[in-house]
Amino acid sequence: MSAGAANGAMAVIDLRSDTVTRPTEAMRAAMAAAPVGDDAYGDDPSVLALERRTAELLGKEDAVYVPTGTMSNQIALRAHTEPGDTVLIGPGAHVWFGEAGAPSPISGVVVRPLEGPRGMFDAATLRAALNIDMGPVRARMQSPVRLVCAENTHNGAGGAVWPLDLQRQMLAAAREVGLATHLDGARLWNATAATGIPEVEFAEGFDTVNVCFSKALGAPLGSALAGPRDLIERARRFKQLYGGGFRQAGIVAAGALYALEHHRARLPEDHARARTLARGLAEIPGLEVDPEAVETNIVRFRSTAVTAPEFANRCRARGVLLNAYDRTDLRVVPHLQTTDGDVERALEMFREAAVA
Repeated sequence: MSAGAANGAMAVIDLRSDTVTRPTEAMRAAMAAAPVGDDAYGDDPSVLALERRTAELLGKEDAVYVPTGTMSNQIALRAHTEPGDTVLIGPGAHVWFGEAGAPSPISGVVVRPLEGPRGMFDAATLRAALNIDMGPVRARMQSPVRLVCAENTHNGAGGAVWPLDLQRQMLAAAREVGLATHLDGARLWNATAATGIPEVEFAEGFDTVNVCFSKALGAPLGSALAGPRDLIERARRFKQLYGGGFRQAGIVAAGALYALEHHRARLPEDHARARTLARGLAEIPGLEVDPEAVETNIVRFRSTAVTAPEFANRCRARGVLLNAYDRTDLRVVPHLQTTDGDVERALEMFREAAVA
């Protein structure tokens, strides 16, 4: 949020997340003109167009449009598993740590986080987490490992991109033992913008992929789960079961489709502003950041002079919003409405707020 308010005061700069965006005028026009039906009956033409386009971009047979990324991820877990199954995830994965512990109460699964740098894990780590064959009697006493989940880009690791070769090796190991695979690609668009590798290549090998339209792309709401047609049909049942059945959802689906077609190309702008923020933060006494670790649009940094919540409160009082995660760690995320001027002004406020 930038530029002066009507009364002459400076507007608040909101860097809490790329979910805080507002629809552009062109997006609003697309939404206003959207043909609609009833999504719960499967006949909303704008929803169907968004689902087809998403499936095409990800190289999957079908996709289902849902209100949130959390619902998309949790539908995927439920579609792949039965209660009592084990799901392997990376360290700090959003599907567990950022979704209120949903896998346990919703799907009844056992979640086992694996270790690895920047939210990632390799094939050897995956193999080491598998149950040892101790015969049929002992097998009945174990929670069977059914699903492995990856996250790209990884939110908790500061928007880190899984290297494609590491991802492919992990997927090959999963296929060897018959595991289902799910990719939380909420910000997969950023991985493509950072590397030039098409989304379809990152999605290849995963049974299901979640992508969000309300984060990097700036749509008002919505995510999609893509995968094989029969599995997505099963997912549609859980969408309805969890209260995700829209009615005239084409109004918001049109905004997501507009974002999909028009906002992916501008994502490098967010990445460049994130790097500028990181370099500026690195020069401020009392703050610590590794600019080389900033790959996409998320900057994680530490406050050493004052606590992170105190730093965030001081910034809020100066007109800049950001998120604190514990006593030391914070995050800023430039987005669709962030300007170069916002970045410059935010850094000025950070310098003032960091003083012990």
